[in-house]
Amino acid sequence: MARTPAPGTRRRILETSARLFGEQGVRAVGMQQVIDATGVGKSLLYREFAGKDELVAAWLRESDAQWWEQAERVTAPHSGDPVRQILALMEFLHDSVQEPDFHGCVFYNTSSEFRDPGHPGRREAKLHLQALRDWLRDKGALAGAGDPDGMADALMLVIGGLLANGEVLGVRGPARMAPATAELIVRQYCPDTAVAPPVA
Repeated sequence: MARTPAPGTRRRILETSARLFGEQGVRAVGMQQVIDATGVGKSLLYREFAGKDELVAAWLRESDAQWWEQAERVTAPHSGDPVRQILALMEFLHDSVQEPDFHGCVFYNTSSEFRDPGHPGRREAKLHLQALRDWLRDKGALAGAGDPDGMADALMLVIGGLLANGEVLGVRGPARMAPATAELIVRQYCPDTAVAPPVA
């Protein structure tokens, strides 16, 4: 008789996978390692996820949803002020680099591990980064940027540099310049918009 997954099995698998993938990288973690770490049987794991690619994609979709929930939490207090929302998001990203369990951006990391554009992990990572760029572009347009696409691209370069340098050199390295650099970019593209000081 087939075993019925206990309530929370999928959640436990995803949480454990998130920890392992974050600490070791996706390619370094095998399905047997996930089985051993979660304590679920092989059949239960494969009942929830047909294979590793499906598990990686599900993990990134959940990571994306959690990331946007956090982004909404830090930007919602500045509703109606797109410039302040952009800078609040940058401060949030800067703060995330200081977390003790920060091992780099899971989306950039996964994308670098899988070069095939058709790989589910790379596709999910790309969707997240495209959504972030779109968000920055839309906020730039609302703020009156003359070239919201250019502004979004410049900010994406800062974000990528912040996350990459923060993981390798720490928040006291080049990453420390990210919030101020983002503010300079916003001032350049939105010269007629007042840049409010950060909320203490």
